[in-house]
Amino acid sequence: MNFFKHFALGLRSYWKAIAFIRTHKLYWYLPIPAVLMLLIYYVGSLFATWQAGWSEEQGCLECTNMNETIWFLLKMLLSISIGLILMKFAKYIVVVILSPMLSIISQVVEKKLTSNEYPFSLQQTLHDVKRGLRIAMRNIMWEYVFFLLILVVSAVGWDEVHKSPFFYLTFAIGFFYYGFSFIDYVNERRRLDIDQSIHFIRNHRGLAIAIGSIYSIFILVPVDLGKMVDFTGFLEHPFETLGTVSFQFLLWMLASVAPILTIVAATIAMDDLVDLSKNIYADNKDFELKGYKSGIEQSM
Repeated sequence: MNFFKHFALGLRSYWKAIAFIRTHKLYWYLPIPAVLMLLIYYVGSLFATWQAGWSEEQGCLECTNMNETIWFLLKMLLSISIGLILMKFAKYIVVVILSPMLSIISQVVEKKLTSNEYPFSLQQTLHDVKRGLRIAMRNIMWEYVFFLLILVVSAVGWDEVHKSPFFYLTFAIGFFYYGFSFIDYVNERRRLDIDQSIHFIRNHRGLAIAIGSIYSIFILVPVDLGKMVDFTGFLEHPFETLGTVSFQFLLWMLASVAPILTIVAATIAMDDLVDLSKNIYADNKDFELKGYKSGIEQSM
């Protein structure tokens, strides 16, 4: 039952986050991920276009010896890999690149909720970036290990993999790991190391899945930048052109809002769950740490 309770808590936190962003004017942060999204999708689309221009026949015609053949295969593999990373792993790339900003926003939200303060430290910021990178790489690895296992099981039992009921578990797994990445910002300020954070989030899977699900849905479909700015057919098909442009613009806006909305929602949810005002590591706490057994361990 705790799973559904925590899941509902995560979903409710998004409604609170929308009002919180509007009330406290946090929407000034939104242009930063918006520009980043455009850059990621643009570079990813360039690599995807470059890769699409390659063909096995073209490569064979151009290759006159073994060295050229190997070089062609390496370039093909590189272009596919980079395009896949930029277009498919954008969720994690955004979290890693925006790690310093997301950490700051989470601290701002916590301060407004609890009056907790955390002084700026370059060393701590670099630590946050390093930790965010480690968490993202770990989550990518485990997510795709599970994905491959589910893919194999589905391929054995079903002719069409996507029709296997097990295949849909890949979405839930993705939601969990996306939520993990955002909740960990709060756990870091609670001075939970990575293993402790993993244990905490495993015990609150419902919350992680709820937080990750909305983020994933908002950023699920890659933006086609070409279609978003393409008005060439406007005179012949004005409504169809405007519809396509508007739809792509909506996808871009949702993807841009997603990181800010999610970190605010995750911080609000964690405050509702563990009461962040009791965090003994905040600067405004005047009692000693020695011998203190906080509610952090109990919540784990």
